[in-house]
Formats: sequence, C-alpha cells, structure tokens
Amino acid sequence: MNLIVPSIRARSKVFVGNIKVLLQLNCSIRQGKMPPKKKEETKTTPLLGRIGTSLKCGIVGLPNVGKSTFFNVLTKSAANAENFPFCTIDPNESRVPVPDERYDWLCQHHKPASKVPAFLLVTDIAGLVKGASEGKGLGNAFLSHISACDALFHVVRAFDDDDVIHVEDDVNPVRDLEIISEELRKKDEQFLTTRMESMERNALRGGDKKAKAEFEILKKIRDLVAEEKKDVRFGVWNANEIEVLNKHLLLSSKPVIYLVNLSEKDYIRKKNKWLLKIKEWVDARDPGALLIPFSGAFESKLLDMPDDDREAFLKEQKTSSALEKIIVTGFKTLQLQYFFTAGKDEVKAWTIQKGTKAPQAAGRIHTDFEKGFIMAEVMKFDDLKELGNENAVKAAGKYRQEGKNYVVHDGDVIFFKFNAGAGLTDKKGKK
Repeated sequence: MNLIVPSIRARSKVFVGNIKVLLQLNCSIRQGKMPPKKKEETKTTPLLGRIGTSLKCGIVGLPNVGKSTFFNVLTKSAANAENFPFCTIDPNESRVPVPDERYDWLCQHHKPASKVPAFLLVTDIAGLVKGASEGKGLGNAFLSHISACDALFHVVRAFDDDDVIHVEDDVNPVRDLEIISEELRKKDEQFLTTRMESMERNALRGGDKKAKAEFEILKKIRDLVAEEKKDVRFGVWNANEIEVLNKHLLLSSKPVIYLVNLSEKDYIRKKNKWLLKIKEWVDARDPGALLIPFSGAFESKLLDMPDDDREAFLKEQKTSSALEKIIVTGFKTLQLQYFFTAGKDEVKAWTIQKGTKAPQAAGRIHTDFEKGFIMAEVMKFDDLKELGNENAVKAAGKYRQEGKNYVVHDGDVIFFKFNAGAGLTDKKGKK
C-alpha cells in the first residue's frame, strides 16, 4: 500500500500558517472586530405551479365572447366557432410557434437543414357560466380542464353585435370578469373544504404529524380564499406552503392575462367605452396583471389576406396584429424561456424554466449531456449578431466557458461539452 506522507517542511508550513491565522483572529477579537461571516447562499423560493417545460395556457371566459375565434387565429386551426353556447365540447389544444427575431436571424445566418422554434401550448376551453362551480352549464367538466392548465388567457367581450347572443343578455365586460373570477375562487373554496374534511381525522386526532402540517397549511389557504375572498396567487407563501399548493394546483393560483375582444373599428382607432373600466377592475382585483386589447374579427380578416395585402392594409390603418404580443406574454407568464443551439445542421430553441442551471439545460438535449456535464460554452446572442460569427466573438473575448452553477439566460447560444461515457461524442445541439 502506497501512502503519501507530507514532508516535515510542508507540515511545518501548515502549522506556522495556522498559528498566523489564530494570532490574527485573537488580535481582531481584542480590537472588537469579528471575523467576516461566510456568505450564505441565497435560497430561492420555489415557483408556484407545475415544474416542467410542457406547460400550457388555457383560454377561459363566458360563452360567445370570442374564445374559439381567438384560438382559430392564434393557431390557424379550425376549432368550431358557431354562434351558440358550449360549442366547444372537448378542449382543443395546439402548439403555437413563439415569434422571435433572434431565432429568425440565426436561421438566416446558418441556413440550417432543420429549424425548430419554441412553442406555446394553448388549450381552448368551453365557456363557463354563472354557477359553473356548482355544476351549472357544463361547469364541472370545464373546471377540470382549467385545472390542467398553468396560466389563463381570460377573454372578455367588449364589442356589440346583435347577431352574436350574450349569455347574460347584454354586454358588460366588468360583470363578466367578476363572474369568471368568482367561479374559479368558489371552486377552490369547495375543494379546500372537502379536502380538509377528509384529512381531519388523521390530522387532528390520528397523530399524523405530516398530515397535521398539511392540514394547517390548507386551513391558511382556505382562510384566504373563503374568508378574505382572495385568489390563491395573491397570498404570501413560504416554500413548505408552495409545496402543498403545487400538490393541488388550485384554479385561482394560476396567473391570468386579460384579453379584451374589441370590434375591428374600435381596435383600429384604439378606443372603446369599456377599456378604462376594465383596466380599473384589473388594477384593483389583480394588480400587476397584463391587459391586452385585440380584435378577433380584425385578426380573422388578416388571416385571410395574402402577405402583401396584409402588410399594405396594416400600414394603411397604422396598426398591427396583437397576436405576437399575446403569444410572447403567455410564454413568459409560464416562467418559461429558451436557449439556442445553432449550426448548419439545425437551429433549435430549447425550452427551459427560468432559473435553470447549465447541466439541467444540457439535459433537455439529452440525459447524457446532463450526467456527464463538463462545461457550457456560451455566447450572448447580441454579441453574435453584432460581431457576425463565432470566431469574432471568441476574438473579442466574449465567448465564455461556464460551469455547473451557471444559470442559463434567455437567448443564450450554447455549445455543451460533456463526458462521453458509453461511446457518445460531443455534438453541437444533437443527440
């Protein structure tokens, strides 16, 4: 057996060094100074909601407010949009490419054989009505569809049209907003009450400490929802509470983007009698939430136009489509972002959640990339675009090597190096 024994000189250096440290420490204490504390690692609060990259936005609202029309123009699909309530019986789902000028530039630059953008998953959910939380209309089924979503596009109608009936007989978007929000909150209240009743025996009388801790957290959540009449997402939750919330995925915990469906005329002139009242309601009821006006009729008209005619029409009307803003906002609301791998073979946007570190980002390409992670070679897109190519970025000293603690930023262009292991070799963005 070979033992490596440090020499006497080496050990004496260590000994003397330790004495110096102790003397400096004693001197500092005598002078009333304390040694500097080690920097504590900041613990990030976990995200409220599901963890993953296959998250989706659900489209909710009353019947006949333009949800399916919006879904049609958003996805260029053919979901039914007939003029009667509950026309969408089963939820329609589609993947919508996320528009990004950076992705477009990379494709033009590399001219790859394969192009894969990021996608937003969208679900069209049939209209809810007042009393849906108690099963009215087709409430129970559609509320379960909402539960499977991670963020909501809440579509509200602000256009008058005698040919399109309103389930509440007249157009009043503020009332409609209140109806949907209240139905989601009431459903959460029902769920929490039922869940606590089923847990009560084990939690309070059975001596189950884990069940008791969860019961107390659920009680705090129910008090917010039932007593304070607030949505779950407005509460201040610690890590343990978020863990329980993520177990149940309550309806009012989901972030909401409010979409106001205007007539074509109102959208072009950017005026509508309801817009200010809607904004006041959102600011008071859901502070910080985004409000985006759009027009289903206008977007449908654009969809049917040839490209040249569309550009000329938009220029003439001095306006633009709202779809790009809506898609990008939905994607970001899900706490998602992406990095790029780019070359002649393929340009691809890889979806990750915000805060993802380099090894886990590498794992999105292949699990072996994460297991054998060595480093990430990173370029900022802006540097690449400004300097023109990878070699120029390297020459400018802006091509960085990052380790396992590097948090990937949105739009990073990355080349991963990893320990090949079972016969695999390093490849740029390829399995």
